[in-house]
Amino acid sequence: MAVQRGLALLVAGAFFMEILDGTVIAPAAPHIAADLGVAPVDVNVAITGYVLTLGVLIPVSGWLADRFGARRVFCAALAIFVLASAGCALAPDLGVLTAARVAQGAGGAMMVPVGRLVVLRTTAKTDLVRAIAYLTWPALLAPVLAPVVGGVLAEFASWRWIFVINVPLGLVALVVALRVVPGLRADTPPPLDRAGFALTALGVAALIVGLEGLGSGFSPATITALAVAVVGVGLAVRHLLRVERPLVDLRILQVATYRVTAASGSVYRAVITAIPFLLPLLFQVGFGWSAAEAGAVVIALFVGNVAIKPATTPMMRRFGIRTVLLASIAVGAACLVGMAFLQPTTPLPLLVALLLVSGIARSTGFTAYNSVAFADVEAGRMNHANTLLSTLQELGAGLGVAVGALLVRLGEAVPAVTSAAGPYRVAFVLLAVVLALPAVSALLLARDAGDAVTGR
Repeated sequence: MAVQRGLALLVAGAFFMEILDGTVIAPAAPHIAADLGVAPVDVNVAITGYVLTLGVLIPVSGWLADRFGARRVFCAALAIFVLASAGCALAPDLGVLTAARVAQGAGGAMMVPVGRLVVLRTTAKTDLVRAIAYLTWPALLAPVLAPVVGGVLAEFASWRWIFVINVPLGLVALVVALRVVPGLRADTPPPLDRAGFALTALGVAALIVGLEGLGSGFSPATITALAVAVVGVGLAVRHLLRVERPLVDLRILQVATYRVTAASGSVYRAVITAIPFLLPLLFQVGFGWSAAEAGAVVIALFVGNVAIKPATTPMMRRFGIRTVLLASIAVGAACLVGMAFLQPTTPLPLLVALLLVSGIARSTGFTAYNSVAFADVEAGRMNHANTLLSTLQELGAGLGVAVGALLVRLGEAVPAVTSAAGPYRVAFVLLAVVLALPAVSALLLARDAGDAVTGR
């Protein structure tokens, strides 16, 4: 298991860099804007460009791995990511920064899905839960640490250090990748489904633009983007279901355990992603705390994530993935309701305890979803399953921030809400209600779902 553990940790590290860079510059936007001579809101184009490139290119990552080999694609993606990070750090203006961010997104789109595919293909079903545990922590930690890292570096050093730190980390990862990533590739790779790629790219790109726009309200541009997304995704699904060798095989959704993670798991991810986005805003806008105080308290989520990690696999083995999923969703919903009742006078130990429990629930929930996803997927279909799930997870994370912002706006429209913290309280309660969707889906799972990978 030594080589597989090293491979899983390598891919997890790459995943961490990719997620961190997706959100880390948001708290540094005012400093970036002042340095580059633009308005803070203009910096959003650098964030959107990165996420947009990820969403558009992830669907083609599986084909590239089959065509050129996993080691070659993964190492090339790492190299692109490192060079693009250096370009971001040295950017003299917003145009160069945005172009470098697009290149960074291209590297991330190839780096993470291909790396995870190699781990899935080289790990036995009985060891899959252990490997998934390594691959899960970046999605848990990066969204929580990003606001703290971005804010501290921008405040006490320079926003450019946000990207500089990727260079040595990426170079070390590249050296390790050349040694541990196997050169897996298809014996007879299929031709690229160009029509499928074009339609998928159009639908996903429009959906990401629409989701980004939701955070600012229902403008004509946002409505247009969402309409294009519906048409583009609809045409893409129709095409992918009809051709013999699609870019992404949607028939994989017929596997019940995979479908739960792909569908309701994406809803769960969106809700959980919204929490570290909304909490700092509640503390700063609603309670009047400083950014440093808010960031320090939110770290409790991170502590909860890490503290429960060693017990997650034994829990799934003892009680089953279905039970762990239901418990994680129920506890997560209760914590969201608890957050809605937080006050500036709430004792700090009680507040920290609530966030710790929330962090524990999100950790067990993420791990359970990721573990059950590939439990019943055949080895020959792993490429399509991994590519589709990577795309849905990227969209789910983006949807979480957009929905969180939208729910706050809905809270502002409630006549009874008068305090500064009121809209955030409404948002937390509505997020708890949304968790009813994945709860129903988890209830419909078989009691022995995922037992093949947990060894239960």
